[in-house]
Amino acid sequence: MGIVTLVLIFLSAYATSCTSSTPSKYDKIFSFGDSIADTGNFLQSGAITNTVIGKLPYGVTFFHRATGRCSDGRLIIDFIAEEYGLPFLPPYLVIERSLKSKATHGINFAVAGATALDPKFFYDQGIGRILWTNYSLSTQLDWFQEVKSTMCTTKQECDDYFKKSLFVLGEIGGNDYNYAFFAGGTINNLISMVPLVVARIVAATSMLIEEGHAKELLVPGNFPIGCSAAFLTAFGPQNKTAYDGNGCLKSLNAFSKYHNDQLKLALEKLRQKYPQTRIMYADYYGASKKLFHTPLHLGLSSGALTACCGGGGPYNFNATARCGHIGSKACKDPSTYANWDGIHLTEAAYSHIATGLLKGTFTSPPIIRVVT
Repeated sequence: MGIVTLVLIFLSAYATSCTSSTPSKYDKIFSFGDSIADTGNFLQSGAITNTVIGKLPYGVTFFHRATGRCSDGRLIIDFIAEEYGLPFLPPYLVIERSLKSKATHGINFAVAGATALDPKFFYDQGIGRILWTNYSLSTQLDWFQEVKSTMCTTKQECDDYFKKSLFVLGEIGGNDYNYAFFAGGTINNLISMVPLVVARIVAATSMLIEEGHAKELLVPGNFPIGCSAAFLTAFGPQNKTAYDGNGCLKSLNAFSKYHNDQLKLALEKLRQKYPQTRIMYADYYGASKKLFHTPLHLGLSSGALTACCGGGGPYNFNATARCGHIGSKACKDPSTYANWDGIHLTEAAYSHIATGLLKGTFTSPPIIRVVT
């Protein structure tokens, strides 16, 4: 056998090995979380009748109608679905019980206002009255278990069914802190909540691995809340030293980093416990910071701190005239803004973040790349 033949045999075997070990793209996505990922569950729940997210200008940019998304258009989860050639995820509460098994490309369980911790925690703290919804992460996991029973029964069936699925667990936990902050909690108060919130996210991740047969999970961290128009309006002091070079509140961003650091440490322990599962951290903080650092470079000519839709004030956020309420109005071109309504971001901002996750360096380990 000649040297050329041996080389060809080796290269053929190497190519076959690489091909077989390279994962194919996802064929289903199961999403959990809050308003950052909700595609209609809160609207369908009827938790708040006549809610503004059920009306224009919400949805104005892409759908040209309100869909229950807390933005002018698509969310990060929508861009992830598009990247893998999947349809937008149907909200769990829109799918009839008898048709759940027909949601062949996944389901969205996220609910706007949802918390990682159960509602009882907030009622025990005396702030349960401000919760948007009682559909916490626990409820969403229960919904998933119900759906799973219509999709597979035996371990082998479930392994086969979910083997190419992506589970997106969050963003979740942000509302736990939001409710506490706006109820008067201090940063020190909230720091004591972090281990509880992180533990709940970790427990949910473990549950999806052990009972949901998840092999690929994406667990996002929290955003830099010190750059949020709502937080800047509510907590922005007069002291200029409280702000960083981008105009964001340093202490609040430091808190977001603390949560994210604790979450990353916990996820690393999970990777050691489940070595056969890919547990990816999605750095929402890092991916979104570029919005505030170089907004003009990204085409956000109206900046990143001022809301597109609101009722006035330095950041166009007014708690008594929020987006969609009397006294507010939306900007003419949301694509030039990063912030949509003071709390949530625009489709343009979510697009940049999703690109950073899918094609950049903000997912660790990297998410499956789509070869074009």
